[in-house]
Amino acid sequence: MLDHDARHALESPFTGNEGDEGWLTSYLDVLTLLITLFVLLLALTPAGTGERAREVAEAGSGLMPFASGLAPRDSGIGPAMAGLDIQGVSVSQGREGVTLRIDDSLLFQSGAAALTAQGEAVLEGLREAIGSFDGEVSVEGHTDDVPIATAAFASNWELSTGRAIAVVRYLESEGVAPSHLRAVGYADTRPLQSNATADGRAANRRVELLLRQPLSADATP
Repeated sequence: MLDHDARHALESPFTGNEGDEGWLTSYLDVLTLLITLFVLLLALTPAGTGERAREVAEAGSGLMPFASGLAPRDSGIGPAMAGLDIQGVSVSQGREGVTLRIDDSLLFQSGAAALTAQGEAVLEGLREAIGSFDGEVSVEGHTDDVPIATAAFASNWELSTGRAIAVVRYLESEGVAPSHLRAVGYADTRPLQSNATADGRAANRRVELLLRQPLSADATP
């Protein structure tokens, strides 16, 4: 009979708490190294060995989607946003893609939809990463539930949409392909926190840039 410590030593490293996914990061690192090795082998293969080069390339391309599918959940970073570090911009990853969340006070004055100089500087810091992204960038405006009724904006619907459009226009002017951009206004319909407090309302006033990965050519709608 094995004692408790001996049985524990024989257990698989993958049998632990279901919420503990620390091993997944190491596993992904190993797969990344394997992919790099395949690419190096392909680069060093003489031009005359075409059949061997094709085998290496196929093996590497087969590992790539497998490795990306094993990215740790809730990593907070998507491939297009690796290394991004801009004050006031938070990054999260969900089922739809990578979300860049920006507090509206960094982009606009209260009740306005014209980008401030500070807002343009924030977006300029994101422009290169967004411009290199091949998928759709949905710019989404959000407000709190405090009603607005001005000559420019009849309600929060107009305000949130106007802010999303302002961001889209700026990104387009900086060279981001307009075919990749979308502008959406959600008003106060998707709060992050309760609107009952000042802090909650401040958190709900935001602009989010959702980066959706492009569908593969063989994907079925």
